[in-house]
Amino acid sequence: MNAPQKRLRSVVAGIGSYLPERCVDNVELARMVDTSDDWIVQRTGIRTRHIAAEGETTSMLATKAAEQALANAGLTAADIDLIILATATPDYTFPATATLVQAALGMTHGVAFDLQAVCSGFVFAVSTADKFLISGSHKRALVIGAETFSRILDWKDRTTCVLFGDGAGAIILEAQEGEGTLADRGVLTSHLRSDGRHREKLFVDGGPSTTQTVGHLRMAGREVFRHAVGMVTDVMIDAFAATGTSAEDLDWFVPHQANERIIDASAEKLGIAAQKIVKTVSMHGNTSAASIPLALAAACADGRIQKGHLVMIEAMGGGFTWGSALIRW
Repeated sequence: MNAPQKRLRSVVAGIGSYLPERCVDNVELARMVDTSDDWIVQRTGIRTRHIAAEGETTSMLATKAAEQALANAGLTAADIDLIILATATPDYTFPATATLVQAALGMTHGVAFDLQAVCSGFVFAVSTADKFLISGSHKRALVIGAETFSRILDWKDRTTCVLFGDGAGAIILEAQEGEGTLADRGVLTSHLRSDGRHREKLFVDGGPSTTQTVGHLRMAGREVFRHAVGMVTDVMIDAFAATGTSAEDLDWFVPHQANERIIDASAEKLGIAAQKIVKTVSMHGNTSAASIPLALAAACADGRIQKGHLVMIEAMGGGFTWGSALIRW
């Protein structure tokens, strides 16, 4: 049997997050629309969410998370040569919000671009950055998920406005040589999927080429729930198969924070122990592409995720898009 071949891995070097100051609980929402704290908690697990202040943009949230990630890694913007920002709520139609972050960080070299896969955006961005880094074309990537979903919500629609919040999270991935084994730190495997036939189940009813407006988020909640568990568990099974691992090998399961019932059902289907699940949905709501890095940052800050831990991230978003990545922290 051949010995493993050394190879480049995309290793997590730093992490950061940012939440807007304003925190809105379910009681406050119940004064705006016909809902209640009990109704929201029972169906989603959400208790509070953060809402960006007037004039506080996605790029501002992303920049603050990026600055924290750089500080956590002991690096500066001069050390980064790639920025990928996952967002469905950019500051402008163009330029890319990533370039605004690049400018705010004082970075005048490298490349910066946005990636749009809605709630799956961060997983897609991690996978994309990994491809750049292991190819040898780039050395360090700043991977950000940032959203101001409050700007595209219909605040009269009680079925959607209670679900979402604003925030940003970021990680720095650095190309490092590994031994080519499962013990290597870094991204071990990633699996991405999409199926455009499901657009009408979760979409925004506006855009430059259709209505020339921003539009509002529309969702067929029951349909999304029906598809979610099967889709996200499929790409997690793919990750286990690609690496020869199982649910028992995971130290932490960090899913997209959309709905506590979806999280629990996915974990139960794969036999992931409840104590291995990182949940922030009750505090943050669904922050789309920002939800996984916000959850990762919370679990790193309180000491749960440690160097060497095996971490599974997964998400599903509008499109539909869905994906997973298995990372040795």
